[in-house]
Amino acid sequence: MDAAQQEATARARELQSQWYGEPLGTLFRRLIDDLGLNQARLATVLGLSAPMLSQLMSGQRAKIGNPAVVQRVQALQELAAEVSKGTVTAAEATQRMDEIRRTAGGNVLASSTHVTPSGGQATTVKRVVREIQALLRSVADAADIIDASDSLAGSHPELAEFLRVYGAGKTADAVRHYEAHQA
Repeated sequence: MDAAQQEATARARELQSQWYGEPLGTLFRRLIDDLGLNQARLATVLGLSAPMLSQLMSGQRAKIGNPAVVQRVQALQELAAEVSKGTVTAAEATQRMDEIRRTAGGNVLASSTHVTPSGGQATTVKRVVREIQALLRSVADAADIIDASDSLAGSHPELAEFLRVYGAGKTADAVRHYEAHQA
């Protein structure tokens, strides 16, 4: 690996730590160990291809693009904690992993209650904001979101602002908006 590739990998892992609380390689290896999985089974449960999982683990890719996959990761983290505590048996864990695999994502805002291993309110807020942005941007591009916002501005100004800030704005602006409206 040349210096440029090493730098790109280091940057990807740094971004992963910001977005997910730790590098995905560390997180996924812990899930593999705690739940008795191999990489292929983990990829299947998460709804990722094996090559994509490998790229995320190695830092060749920084971001999980699908919010439903992020939620599956969070569900597996919760399950692994229950297995570690002994409140869930191996058979129950296998059944729950099959249920997690079948989920399409549900409510992405639910992730605001999860604490990442390195934790911190700022990291959690930024992660929630990015998940909201990813969800909106998976439905429409920025131009369409701005058009929808403009259409709603007269009758639903708060909703129009939400679409504009989270769907087409910068993450830093969305974080400020989120924090201002949580008070």
